[in-house]
Amino acid sequence: MSVVVEMSKVTKTFGEGSSIVRALDGVDLKIKKGEFVAIVGASGSGKSTMMNLIGCLDKPTSGIVKVAGEDLSELNDKKLTSLRNFAIGFVFQSFFLLPKTDALDNVATPLLYRGVPAREARKKAMTMLTKLGMGDRHTHQSTELSGGQQQRVAIARALVTEPSLILADEPTGALDSNTGKQVMDLFETLNKEGKTIVLITHDVDIAKRAKRRITLRDGKIINDESDAA
Repeated sequence: MSVVVEMSKVTKTFGEGSSIVRALDGVDLKIKKGEFVAIVGASGSGKSTMMNLIGCLDKPTSGIVKVAGEDLSELNDKKLTSLRNFAIGFVFQSFFLLPKTDALDNVATPLLYRGVPAREARKKAMTMLTKLGMGDRHTHQSTELSGGQQQRVAIARALVTEPSLILADEPTGALDSNTGKQVMDLFETLNKEGKTIVLITHDVDIAKRAKRRITLRDGKIINDESDAA
């Protein structure tokens, strides 16, 4: 089974001199294709730093980070952006849908940025919205959708480019518990279809929905447990 994310002796520091902060401290990690992984920890544990590295938004101070087989230290900013756009589908707590734009065009936007013809992009977007139960809302703007519906649109946007990895940062954080459960149900279904999902969360109950849970404390992995097959 191929490895989608690999970290080897990864350290990430901020600041300098006596004020240096070691956000990640010698982390080793492999995430394989088809895994559903939750990265959990308290504020300041290193979750956000790990997310930024996995999401190709930053590079390590030392050690090696590979995403979809690419060593981040060997990529310039343009290639990092390309890897981020092609290999990763992002889902955020705040949805980040385009305002005054309907659900269909929100989902089609990443394809349009890639140069996919508008008609084809919208066709693929409609297919994805329908799959996620949002086909009948495709003409609705984000202000006309509930929080759960907006998150489904955001997930459709993340999936439409067929990325190697779905990276979800606190995806239920802005939702009530029932709607959050529905979103997690959707992630479980997507994982069963073979999608690789990495979920960043501080919520232990949400993390339990993943098949593998990695706990960070002070920049180190202190626990890595998987459900029995």
